[in-house]
Amino acid sequence: MKLHWQILIALLLAIVAGVLAFDPSKTSLAYRIFDFIGLAFLNALKMLIVPLIMSSIICGIANIGEQGGVGRLGVKTVGYYMTTSLLSILIGLLFVNILSPGIIDGEPARERIGLSAETDEITEKIGGRGAGDIAGIFLRMLPPNIVMAAAEGQMLGLIFFGLLFGFLMTRIEGSKREVLTLFWNGVLDVMMAMTNLIMKFAPIGVFGLVAKVVSSTGIGVFVPLAYFFFTVLGALAAHFFIVLPGLLWFMGGISPVRHYRIMLPAILTAFSTSSSAATLPITMDCVEHQAGVSNRTTSFVLPLGATVNMDGTALYECIAAMFIAQAYGLNLGLVEQFTVVLTALLTSIGVAGIPAASLVAISIILSAVGLPLEGIGLILAVDRVLDMCRTVVNVFSDSCGAVIIARSEGEKGVLAG
Repeated sequence: MKLHWQILIALLLAIVAGVLAFDPSKTSLAYRIFDFIGLAFLNALKMLIVPLIMSSIICGIANIGEQGGVGRLGVKTVGYYMTTSLLSILIGLLFVNILSPGIIDGEPARERIGLSAETDEITEKIGGRGAGDIAGIFLRMLPPNIVMAAAEGQMLGLIFFGLLFGFLMTRIEGSKREVLTLFWNGVLDVMMAMTNLIMKFAPIGVFGLVAKVVSSTGIGVFVPLAYFFFTVLGALAAHFFIVLPGLLWFMGGISPVRHYRIMLPAILTAFSTSSSAATLPITMDCVEHQAGVSNRTTSFVLPLGATVNMDGTALYECIAAMFIAQAYGLNLGLVEQFTVVLTALLTSIGVAGIPAASLVAISIILSAVGLPLEGIGLILAVDRVLDMCRTVVNVFSDSCGAVIIARSEGEKGVLAG
């Protein structure tokens, strides 16, 4: 049985097991077993992240540098990621303005959902914090200690270091360059072998992760915030089923249906782990070995995308900020909405590919437009489920970028057959 079918079956069994073992107190034996299984699998994936990102980025840049075209591939990659992130934010803005989930029966939802801060106090309370926080995101590209950055999961710093190391590695002469190239290619081969080994246990890990969530929250977790939940879900679906397939079709001449089928293992893993970084090994395996994209493109585009390309996260941040504003009865004008769009775009670049990292970014957006941070507590009840969904969009967008860029580079055999 193919891996994606194994994962899908595990997903369905996890929902059933979670419902049967429902325990909001999180103290039952079943919950602790689910937690252990899921955490073991997640830790195994996270164990691969740093060496896999470093080796793949360095090898990718070194290979591109030897063949020429570092600048061209970089421009295409960044251009694609900025375009899709901006499109996702605009879709979120469209949905939240049309559906107005923060308005219930014509009235702001503040009292119904327990928000306590007064509108008049909001700007005075937290004004002026946004710009410095955004600047901090870009400072993370230059970590003072690369080992500490790796230990703390600061992927942006690792990506930048890997890009610089790989590029300059091609500029040294003779046997030293050959030794370094062989070493990093060997590390990459070992990391991919470890990925294949760990993926054999993916169905068991997915079962534990999903059963844990369902057993602690229940199926009805989103009932109090149904309007917000389905607004986000609808916007994510529009980007996932309309925008990204459209880009595949028109920019790459690629069948979206075939690409969905090939990416199923990565999509299901992203859904269960809520982490684009933890899903990266599976994404790379699907894109390179199933979709037929070269290692040259895969090892450059995907690790970069796992850190800087967060379509689903940017969309969610935009809707969350607008929803909280609506719930307080605040009417954000064009200038304030533009601030939301710009801040969501910038913060999505620096958000780490780990579960719930977008909550940090949302606090920056709320501060930038003068909204109270207590609004974050409002959306926590449904954040876990939506986190799973937006991670799927993040990962799928990365994979679309890889195949579109590969086709633009003239690679043959991409999604052929």
